[in-house]
Order: sequence, then structure tokens, then C-alpha cells
Amino acid sequence: MPFRRQPRQMSHIWPSGGRHLWPSGETSPAQTHARGHLVYAASGVLTVHTERGTSIVPANRAAWTPAGFTHQHRAHGDTDMRIVFLASSLARLIPDRPAVFLASDLAREVLLALTGPRNYDAASAYSRSARWRLLRVLVDELREADEQPLHLPEPRDDRLRAIARMLDENPAENATLDELGKRTGASTRTLSRLFRDELGMSFYEWRTQLRIYHALVLLADGHDTTQTAHACGWANPSSFIAAFTNVIGTTPGRYRTDRRTGAWASRIPGE
Repeated sequence: MPFRRQPRQMSHIWPSGGRHLWPSGETSPAQTHARGHLVYAASGVLTVHTERGTSIVPANRAAWTPAGFTHQHRAHGDTDMRIVFLASSLARLIPDRPAVFLASDLAREVLLALTGPRNYDAASAYSRSARWRLLRVLVDELREADEQPLHLPEPRDDRLRAIARMLDENPAENATLDELGKRTGASTRTLSRLFRDELGMSFYEWRTQLRIYHALVLLADGHDTTQTAHACGWANPSSFIAAFTNVIGTTPGRYRTDRRTGAWASRIPGE
């Protein structure tokens, strides 16, 4: 069995941001901040849970949590988590709800610069004006970016919550909406309306997002494409690859390769 070096847990925190190196499964306590913040996974995968739902943050995505939202972070795979807080004057330029954005190459480099070793020591940190300019570039890039379908909203209706719980526990469940309605005491028409009104999408769109969420977690934990496809309810790997690529923009195999080339140890510059 190949030896797998355990990552070191490490944190750096400063007033405008922070960086956490977390082993897989590490979870933050529930917390609320007076400023909104962005999180970015330089390696690994993050989930961000709020009362509005759960955001999944794979490579090259950034998740936004506005001020005042109670939230928790969780690492899937060894994760290099970067945090950037935004002043209200910048936060008002992006949505007032949790969201996930595609991070452009420029946005990614700015995020890494704003959370890299230069910030660990006040003597070498960016000046206030330089940091403001970088933050403005970052926000401008996010405003131009496509919002990603990687925020899974939390249902309020008890019948939807029951369906969400069943499928979250077993994403491979292939029951139709009619069959799920019989288990929860609601008609297909009622459930279809609730999915549209509460979650802003059809049942099948929501289930695909739920399955992609689980697929990203499984891939981060080292499962291969075939295992992940079957565990998440796709009939065969090719249909999983098509759905995954449509949402994430790359194939599961390439995604796993890209994650490995950004391995934990290589993400700790200067150490």
C-alpha cells in the first residue's frame, strides 16, 4: 500500500483574510462575520453551509458569503483554504446572497497574492492602497464572471426537505418525482411547483446539482470516475462525464489530474 504523507494543519489569520491548511474532513465551527468574505480552495474542495443552502467550491471557483450569514466550512480532500474579507463598499457590488463564481486566471492570482506568505508579517504586507487596488481588481473580475450552479439551496417546505434528505443520503436513488411524491404525500404537480417557487429550478436540475456536489466530494476523497458515477446515480460513466463536464467545465478525469498537480505540499510557498 503506498505511503501517503499526512498534511500539516496550519492557519494564518490577519484582519483582511486568512489561510487554513486542513486535512480532509476538517470542519469549522458555525460563525458569523460583520464583513462578507470570499473563500477559495487552492487545493482540495470546500463546502460552505448557510441557512440558505450549501455551496460546493471546487478548483477555480470562489464562494461568496455576505455579512451576517451564519456559516460553516468543511474540507473534502486535503484543502488549502484561502479567505478574503470585503469592505461593505466592495461587497455591495456583488450579490447579497451566497453564490459561487468562476475564478478567472487573474482572479485566482489575485486571491493567491492576497492570501500568500507576504501577508503573514505586517512588515512585508501590502500597503493599504495596494491591497485596495488588488481587491478592486478581484471584485471587478467576479462581476464579469459567470455565476456557477454550485449552490444547492435549502428547501423550506417539509415535503421538499424530506425528499432532499432521502436523496442526500442516497444520491444514487433514481425514483421519479411521482414516486417520491407518493412517499411524502404530495402530487407531482405540487412538488414541481414547490421546486420552482422555493428553489428556482426543476426537480431534475436540482437532483443533478446534488449529484455533482456528491461527485466532487467523492473525487476529492480519491474515488475514480466509474466508482463516482455509480455512487451518484448515473447509469454509466459516459453519462456522468457529460453531466460533470457541462457543470464544471472539464471532465472528471482531468479534474482529478489537475487536483493532483496542485498537491498539498507544493501549495506551501516558502516552506
